[in-house]
Amino acid sequence: MQTDIPARQESKLAWYGPELHSNTDQWVIQLDDAEIAEVEAAASKITEQDKPIVEINKENFPLPVLGRRLQKLTEQFIDGIGFALVSRFPVERYSVQQAATMFYGVGAHLGNARMQNARGHVLGHVCDLDMHSDEPNVRIYQTNDRQTFHTDSSDIVGLLCLKKAKKGGESLLVSGVAIYNEMLKARPDLVKLLFDPIATDRRGEIPEGMQPFFSIPVFSWDQGYLTVMYQRQYIDSAQRFDNAMHLTSEHVQALDMFDELANDPDLNLSMQLEPGDMQFVYNHGLLHDRTGFEDWPELENRRHLLRLWLSAPNDRPLPEIFKERFGSIEIGDRGGIAVKGVEPCAPIEVDAG
Repeated sequence: MQTDIPARQESKLAWYGPELHSNTDQWVIQLDDAEIAEVEAAASKITEQDKPIVEINKENFPLPVLGRRLQKLTEQFIDGIGFALVSRFPVERYSVQQAATMFYGVGAHLGNARMQNARGHVLGHVCDLDMHSDEPNVRIYQTNDRQTFHTDSSDIVGLLCLKKAKKGGESLLVSGVAIYNEMLKARPDLVKLLFDPIATDRRGEIPEGMQPFFSIPVFSWDQGYLTVMYQRQYIDSAQRFDNAMHLTSEHVQALDMFDELANDPDLNLSMQLEPGDMQFVYNHGLLHDRTGFEDWPELENRRHLLRLWLSAPNDRPLPEIFKERFGSIEIGDRGGIAVKGVEPCAPIEVDAG
């Protein structure tokens, strides 16, 4: 159990939503025609070579101009505000296959793709599959429910919006570092409890030899870095396991305070992803959320996003305990969900995986 906790964190990651809402030039990037043409040309070459999406990398998907801007983005994720929105990529021009190829190629300049589920998907589809989030093996992105603030199991998560919902589905971001600072100021006794190894449900996606949950603190302090790992619904559902760490009433109070701060409009930032928007978020410092939504009745019009989990080169170190979830903590080769015998794949069709 943690005895000493770090002092207030003064970093660019400790931002407050209203400040960034009125200062979009810090996080919105507009592609110009030449950069879009560069991505299209690289994708066309991949298609001509009949190369599978999973084999795309920054060498075979050259972006001489845009690549330099993307390199600066990796610095913004790790040492800056931790997210960016690449605005209005013209997805209406492309098939899902073409859009996926381009998105994966752009992502390859930010990091190495990781598997997102037990079926090996390195290209995820975020849409409502008419499932219910209270079922123990359902992950919330497969529903139209409110997600609540959480981190994903990778250094960076990327989303490309293909189609948005009829109503709702806004994207929310909040700084875990700002939450820490607020808790430290108001209730240092409670924030200290979030350094305990709290159990989180794997929701049925269990690597060989592992328990059906992993035990990683909400806040970790290691080598001068404060790192956040959080998914409240999965923390709560992990309490069904007899050998998971039991949450005391004080732990629950600390988690409730964390949630209250995350949902405070004085801390978080809201945006609506439009078709063609690419959002990239740094999981070790920020949490993301999505409001519930009402979808279109026609299947072809329904909300649909593509997702990447990326392991970033030149990233910060992670505590040893993250091996429970990330498998490896080797920089550039960590994160995702590894299941023995499962090879990475990039399905273009939406299914229940």
